[in-house]
Amino acid sequence: MIVRLKRIATKLIPILLALGMLAAPAAAEPVTVTDLAGRMVTLPGPAKRIVLAQGRQLNGLGLLHPDPISLLAGWGSDHKRQNPDAYARYAAKFPAIETVPTVGDGGTQDGFSFEKAVSLAPDLVILSQSLAGTRRGPGDLVARFEAAGITVAVVDFYLQPLRDTVPSLRVLGKLIGREEQAEAYIRFYEARRAVLASRVRDAERPSVFMHAHAGGFDCCQSPGKGTFDEFITLAGGRNIAASILPGATGQISLEQLLAADPAIYVATGGVHLARRGGLVLGLGISPEEGARSFATLLASPGISALSAVRNGRAYGLWQLFNDTPLHIVAIEALAKWIHPERFADLDPQATLKEISTRFSAIPLEGTLWIDETARGRR
Repeated sequence: MIVRLKRIATKLIPILLALGMLAAPAAAEPVTVTDLAGRMVTLPGPAKRIVLAQGRQLNGLGLLHPDPISLLAGWGSDHKRQNPDAYARYAAKFPAIETVPTVGDGGTQDGFSFEKAVSLAPDLVILSQSLAGTRRGPGDLVARFEAAGITVAVVDFYLQPLRDTVPSLRVLGKLIGREEQAEAYIRFYEARRAVLASRVRDAERPSVFMHAHAGGFDCCQSPGKGTFDEFITLAGGRNIAASILPGATGQISLEQLLAADPAIYVATGGVHLARRGGLVLGLGISPEEGARSFATLLASPGISALSAVRNGRAYGLWQLFNDTPLHIVAIEALAKWIHPERFADLDPQATLKEISTRFSAIPLEGTLWIDETARGRR
């Protein structure tokens, strides 16, 4: 009896499908986007095997997908090197991260292994602007991947974040089949940007100096145009290094800093500075550890002589806000420091908590910013 029923079903199913009475399995729809390089990128369906050339862009992918590690065929090792606190959180929740092959460091083209990436047979390679755009001609990574028959897309959260973050999120969201999540984060992000822009439109802009990787290297590395400079501008400040440095980053001497004597001093730090005695902030860092390193920095020769330090207008910020859509939280913190009277009701901690709860694949807990009075309580 069972055999006869199976035979009947086998004969009926093709007839019912032809008559439209049964739904055939849906084929994946092709996906087409325009990336940051202005290239049209097409996939037969959402990407399942991604090589993330710059590992730190996991910070963006992890806001769109509940298990971003499941998408990785390979990635740059720079994430683990630069952001070990976040890596530990990913490893605790997604142990498979430990087995994802690496394709070099990912910080520069020289550190990236094209051959290893190709050998992993990805359906998509994601490049940052710095990897895709630093070389033209035979060394152009985009052209090399295309010649190898591998689809590549360019996104970026670093060089010009206020211009590129939203389109990059849209590109990623569509390529991995998470458009709805991407648009939800974009709405959240743009609403907060709009509040910031509206409140500083007519404000005076006090001078701000941002001391990058503070305490871990010779004074003073600082952002010029782009990256953190854009954050300072949106927060209503004036970055003094932007008129001195020709590029995105550079070195300003302690003598130049003391002569400029900015109204506001902002140091950036991270876990990578712990062994160098610098400012230590980041996911998993306790308020006490952040406060100790901040106090040491402010007491150092030269820095202690700044008016901003003497007047209680010295602050600390997590360095890795510079390459992630999380940077909206950093801009809110900067706005409160630069214009406390205009942003008394702004709560960056609440913003971070909402991102952690609604969007992030990992919990976002730690000491990511600090000031002289809060000492890590934020």
